[in-house]
Amino acid sequence: MESIFALIFLCVTGTHVSCSPGPLEDVVIDRYDIPRVCPREVQTGDFVRYHYNGTFTDGKKFDSSHERGAPFSGQVGLGRLITGLDRGVQGMCVNERRKVTVPPHLAYGSIGAGDVIPADTVLVFDVVLLDIWNTEDKVQTRSLSKPESCKRLVEATDFIRYHYNGTLLNGVSFDSSHSRNGTYDTYVGMGYLIKGMDEGLIGMCVGETRTIIIPPFLAYEEKGYGTVIPSQATLVFEVFMIDLFNPKDDIAVVVKEVPKTCTRKTVVGDYIRYHYNGTFQDGSGFDTSYQRNSTYNTYIGMGYVIQGMDKALQGLCIGEKRRVILPPHMAYGEKGTGDIIPGSAVLVFDIHVIDFHNPKDLIEIKVTSKPEKCNLTSEVDDLIQYRYNCSLMDGTLLYSSDHYEKAPITTLGANKVIEGLDEGLRGMCVGEKRVVIVPPHLGHGENGAKGVPSSAVLHFELELLDLQKGVPDGYMFVWLGDSPDPLFPAMDLNKDLSVPLEEFTAFINIQVAEGTGRLRPGMDAGGIIKDMFNNQDRNRDGKIVAEELKLKVEEDSDKARHEEL
Repeated sequence: MESIFALIFLCVTGTHVSCSPGPLEDVVIDRYDIPRVCPREVQTGDFVRYHYNGTFTDGKKFDSSHERGAPFSGQVGLGRLITGLDRGVQGMCVNERRKVTVPPHLAYGSIGAGDVIPADTVLVFDVVLLDIWNTEDKVQTRSLSKPESCKRLVEATDFIRYHYNGTLLNGVSFDSSHSRNGTYDTYVGMGYLIKGMDEGLIGMCVGETRTIIIPPFLAYEEKGYGTVIPSQATLVFEVFMIDLFNPKDDIAVVVKEVPKTCTRKTVVGDYIRYHYNGTFQDGSGFDTSYQRNSTYNTYIGMGYVIQGMDKALQGLCIGEKRRVILPPHMAYGEKGTGDIIPGSAVLVFDIHVIDFHNPKDLIEIKVTSKPEKCNLTSEVDDLIQYRYNCSLMDGTLLYSSDHYEKAPITTLGANKVIEGLDEGLRGMCVGEKRVVIVPPHLGHGENGAKGVPSSAVLHFELELLDLQKGVPDGYMFVWLGDSPDPLFPAMDLNKDLSVPLEEFTAFINIQVAEGTGRLRPGMDAGGIIKDMFNNQDRNRDGKIVAEELKLKVEEDSDKARHEEL
């Protein structure tokens, strides 16, 4: 008796074992193709799907599931199969192939099966197992790869975008999002997916790859799905999570770097220049300002950018770096934009603020050094010499007077320099140093200049080196108090009732030396005095007499206020 049971066990479980029916014949099993990996074997109570060819011992075929195009499905060990086949599939692995020889008394016995199978016939089945499951099965998940950091997991009511490959348990592919070149986008836990997928996606991270095995009763059950998923099929999905958000999400902000000093933060109505890298949640990039070597410039909170960015750009300092995560409903929504950003995509921006200003801004002045004695300060019409460094707000040096042999000289108020710099140089003492911040509308404006980006805020470091008090625009000479009255006798130094150029020059130089008058600085004094003389010498006889001086004032009374003398 013991030897008979040993024979039966060997025949059922042995690999590539061929047994001939003996006096107490049982099934004979030849496991001629066994997969290397076999996570599960068929047991009593399991449901199976398998293909088979049924033949007699002479090789004549009496049945084939292959020819019908539909595998057999049924439960093992409960008498729903012929006894020999019920025993023959036990212990099988998915994708295993075995030949099962069934004696008559474990097949159709002495009765046979109609005209197909004669009585007392040995049957041979060539079986390949396609699927195995049990009513006690649950969704199985296994993480294949996971990002190092995972701050958020998929939860019910989240909206996700993922790629997947879908196969049956035997590895036959039935669908793939990759082949369509588009993610699958859906809500989780709200009935939009088969039950098993709804369950299997919970707890995933963006960037995670997971295998999800779903038994048929949590998938498409008996109905299957079209021609691609058969009835009672276990489904295997390899899922890669691309994106994740919830319709209730607001923007998320991660501050990466804040400058030590921050005197002001951005508010609605400001105009900002910033660099950015734009990526999706899986890290793949879709845009960057750095490649264009140009900042993105826009007004804040006025609808010029997507809603989430409008909000994210508020409350920043110049030089600050932060990461902002925008949910789709605050970015490009369900439609996305063009071929760049797909529908329902979460966007991640790494922002670096270069500068910002408000169209109502004035220049900012900070005195960094000032001499103890300061009796004279610069003003409009003064001729000044000054040293400067001009930078962007991120510290990028644009220009410096140190690059030239001589520091620049200019007349204040004469439109020789940008408006903000002209204003910033006023009220300075010789030797004073200051920092002046010039907004674009007082600098080079929206168009910028050579080497200066458009709409750039400029940072000037200034030092006043020299100051010569000036005269009003249009004048060559001004009195610093009341002019001599009467004028001609004071001008006629030798009292001969005529004033030639030499005498006129001596008179003007005396006024300058005594501080009662001032010539326009920065110009040739002799040339200025000669022009003044010619202006008074009406008859061009080389001398000025009292009548010429009087006539000039009376006859040209509309312009008398422009007469130096």
